[in-house]
Amino acid sequence: MGRRKIEMKMVKDSSSRQVTFSKRRTGLFKKANELATLCAAQVAIVVFSPGGKPYSFGHPSVEVVAERFLNQDGKRRVSIPGQVVDQSQGEAKVGRLGRQLNTVLTLLQAETKRGEVLNEAIRESRRKLKHPKPIKELDLDELLEMKESMEEFHENVRGRVSEIEASYSLLLLSNIVVKQA
Repeated sequence: MGRRKIEMKMVKDSSSRQVTFSKRRTGLFKKANELATLCAAQVAIVVFSPGGKPYSFGHPSVEVVAERFLNQDGKRRVSIPGQVVDQSQGEAKVGRLGRQLNTVLTLLQAETKRGEVLNEAIRESRRKLKHPKPIKELDLDELLEMKESMEEFHENVRGRVSEIEASYSLLLLSNIVVKQA
């Protein structure tokens, strides 16, 4: 069967119309892309399906082409996604964004240096430990040794707490005696 000329009239059946629309839309967008590529043309196409859903194709974008079409008075405008502004407003916004970027980059450098200092402090404190390796990397003997060290440390802390409590009690008693005298 081959290709044959199709008479140009509206397709009556709604499902056939939708299929025809989808195929023709794809072909139309391909041709627009070829035109933009081969001729370095700026192209924008907006089509609405039989159901009312919009489809668009644009090179470089629909917004840029539409802005150029609508703004043919010669006054240059800059397109920022979501808005269109005069050139001077665009330059001011770019300058403000540049300053914000520099501020953020300065903060990032400061935080990076801070992170390096903290990492070095962690490495240094690990070197001073009896067990410099992370717990997950210790074998059974090292874990038992660490347990003994922790129990010894716990006893030392308990002893120090007892000393502090005794000193505090003596201090309270001496304050009571001084107030009565």
